[in-house]
Amino acid sequence: MTRKLGKGAVALVAALTISVPAALLVPQAASAYVFNDVRIEGAQRIEPATILSYANIARGQNVSAGELNDALQRLQGSGLFETVEVTPQGSLLVIKVSEYPTINQISFEGNRRIKDDQLAQIVRSKSRRVYQPSQAIADASNIAEAYSTEGRLAARVDPKIIRRGDNRVDLVFEIQEGDLTEVERISFTGNRAFSDRRLRQVLETKQAGILRALIRRDTFAAERIPLDEKMLTDFYRSRGYADFRVQAVAPELTRERDAFYITFNIQEGPRYRFGQVDVVSEIPGVDAAAFRKENRVDRGDVYNPATIDNTIRRMETVALQQGLNFVNIEPRITRNPSNQTLNLTFALTRGPRVFVERIDIEGNTTTLDEVIRRQFTTVEGDPFNPREIRNAAERIRALGYFSDAQVESRQGSSQEQVIVDVNVEEQPTGSLSFGASYGVSAGVGLNVSLNESNFLGRGQTLGMTVSTADGDREGSIRFIEPYFLGRDLRFKFNTWYSETEDWYADYDTRSVGINPSIDFPVSANGRLELSYKLSKDWLSDLDEDSSAILEREVGERITSALGYSYTWDTRNTGLDPLNSYKFTFSQDIAGLGGDVKSVTTTALAGFESTAWRDDVTFRGEIEAGGVHAYSDYSTWIIDRFRSGSRIRGFESNGIGPRDLAADNEDALGGKYFWAARAEAQFPLGLPEEYGITGGLFADIGSIWGLDDTTGTDGETVDDDMHIRAAIGASIFWTTPIGPLRFNFSKAVRKEDYDEEQNFDLTISTQF
Repeated sequence: MTRKLGKGAVALVAALTISVPAALLVPQAASAYVFNDVRIEGAQRIEPATILSYANIARGQNVSAGELNDALQRLQGSGLFETVEVTPQGSLLVIKVSEYPTINQISFEGNRRIKDDQLAQIVRSKSRRVYQPSQAIADASNIAEAYSTEGRLAARVDPKIIRRGDNRVDLVFEIQEGDLTEVERISFTGNRAFSDRRLRQVLETKQAGILRALIRRDTFAAERIPLDEKMLTDFYRSRGYADFRVQAVAPELTRERDAFYITFNIQEGPRYRFGQVDVVSEIPGVDAAAFRKENRVDRGDVYNPATIDNTIRRMETVALQQGLNFVNIEPRITRNPSNQTLNLTFALTRGPRVFVERIDIEGNTTTLDEVIRRQFTTVEGDPFNPREIRNAAERIRALGYFSDAQVESRQGSSQEQVIVDVNVEEQPTGSLSFGASYGVSAGVGLNVSLNESNFLGRGQTLGMTVSTADGDREGSIRFIEPYFLGRDLRFKFNTWYSETEDWYADYDTRSVGINPSIDFPVSANGRLELSYKLSKDWLSDLDEDSSAILEREVGERITSALGYSYTWDTRNTGLDPLNSYKFTFSQDIAGLGGDVKSVTTTALAGFESTAWRDDVTFRGEIEAGGVHAYSDYSTWIIDRFRSGSRIRGFESNGIGPRDLAADNEDALGGKYFWAARAEAQFPLGLPEEYGITGGLFADIGSIWGLDDTTGTDGETVDDDMHIRAAIGASIFWTTPIGPLRFNFSKAVRKEDYDEEQNFDLTISTQF
């Protein structure tokens, strides 16, 4: 009597499960065998010696039925055979095998979103190799995982084989891609201080909206969840919630597998303010007084880790200036739940004597090592500072050159040495974009932009832009070297050519020029830029009914100007997430050769603040400027200021001195201007996925002043300062093609000859 354990393999691999048939044919009465010979049947590509090595049965030795079964299992587990039969025939042992076929070709069916060449890199099964069902199953799983990362969790992949002659098969992966698995709803439990709407704005994962076909962040990606948790934590803690934590995140897939519901279960905790703040030294001979001067944390301030980190960085700088190595600035926090304050002590302690042995960088196939190394203020041989290593890691990630950047430290050749490992994964840094824009003043515009932010792997930026609008054409090339001469000096070089045929003016202009500059930090939030400008400008094709002042200005002029600009900006520091400020002051002094002799001065101050649980944003700006001609030079229209978008509610050339005696009543621009703008942006109660919010604004200002006030027919042009003002409402619409802004405005103070603009549609620019 014999016992059959399996059959031949089927031709179709389905449902991602395959069994390997095998058989042990043993006479019922037999319990032990002695084989004088072993015969191999069915082997084609595999040598008999290989089969015997797996069987491990020697001639002339006693073999039990259990040992025969073990031999069968070893042959079956080798993955080399589709079927295996082990049959004792007296003193002869017959091993009959059927080898797995060879893969003739691999193909993919049903795939549109992921191309064949991309899928071929995923699968490990290869043509002209032995077909293995387990590997085909693994390949199908890897393909499904690739679709999952693309947001298609409902994708199904079935591997199938088609029998060919000569023991060959075609391996076909049949793919059902399925629909995108969107994030249909993001909700929160435990939040009281901030609305669901506000918290959703913090997350990297986005809720599906009406334009979801153009948005990729509304597809579910499990790897984004930890980032979302971190962003929520940073958001809350920067606003005083020191005990905040994300207790759980529950992604729930719908029955149809086409959408996710994500719920964040959070615990806000109380909102803390700083109580007593002190600096103490636990190092003999080190006075805390010098460090106390660097404290930027004040009693009563809302708790914010960024202000603590800022103070620690300043104190560490003092320690280095005093030649104090291995000094730790340890923030010690004591909670006072009764009055919701945190007492903070900066303790100066002696740290372990650990040095940086070396910094190892891996994964940067394009980016040069020096681009990554310059993000470290620590070099080989310096004292090891864990905080600085963490800060360097953040700076590396902020470059935008890498999809992933991991910075870790490990023990070096001794306990006093540390090796810093940097492992990065490159991502594309170049972009070619085609765009369209629309503004009531500028009309329809088209632009093509080519930009590379990591040129030749050196961290340099090279960009070219060509744009055209209604009668306007412009092209520019820009180059930026962020670390000029190996220092924190940013060198920029711009060159441009432009032509304008202004629909709101009866003349044409042309301009060509270059503008090199260099800027550098002068404080924690301040930068100073030094620049030079060389340009040639033309004013031509003046209408015969234009102002006599413009007629006298027709021609060409060369401008050679030195300039400087100081900027103080707190918007990206994180020190005060509820309020941010910006101030800019600049001057251009023309007269270093060329025709133009003038000094142009401009200044701008702005702020942004949030209120009502961060749902309402207030913005305000005030700016002013003037151009002063010297050495018998008289300003011309290209030098002078126009209203542009400084005061909403008016055309681009709608206010300022105007020659009313000319038939065209030409706007002449002004030597001076000032403007103040205020606005509020708030939700309208619409579903958040629409991306639509509302706003109110009010603008006030003036443009005035001319060197030449003798207009057409000898009439004197009024160049006095006349105040204009406008109020209005806005609709903000965040779309994948850019943030759109619709302004509806009404001038409430104007001159009779001013040109109003009651509606404006632009790509929104915000402070």
